[in-house]
Amino acid sequence: MLQLFYLGGKIMCIFCKIINKEIPSYTIYENDFVTCFLDISQATKGHTLIVPKKHVQDIFSLEKKEAEEIMKAAVVVANVLKEKLGTKDINLLNNSGQLAGQTVMHFHLHVLPRYENDEIDFHQVDHEPNFLELDKLYSCLLYTSDAADDLI
Repeated sequence: MLQLFYLGGKIMCIFCKIINKEIPSYTIYENDFVTCFLDISQATKGHTLIVPKKHVQDIFSLEKKEAEEIMKAAVVVANVLKEKLGTKDINLLNNSGQLAGQTVMHFHLHVLPRYENDEIDFHQVDHEPNFLELDKLYSCLLYTSDAADDLI
């Protein structure tokens, strides 16, 4: 479900409309780079979205400064949720791309406070380690620090 709107001949997504204050939101933190607002679905009490103000589709499109500001905001929001709601555990979740479950094509990071019996169940499939395959994968993915910096 792609959520886009047209405004003055240009495409605007629902998050852009929230950032531009054309749609009301429950914003709990904002700076020059991000807006952080309560997700209307509230998967758990305090479920917050961190959204860059610049329209960026997914994690692959983020610039270094945007990525840094999103993570700084994640720490701020997590600490606000801890202080105000008493949560001790947090999940950070990003769905980038259709196969990953992204429905709004504007990058966003979910901050999910966790509570006893909160009904959220992330199930990870574990496999027996295959060290030969891990060695191949490692060799394929290895970058020097300088080369890795060029990826963002």
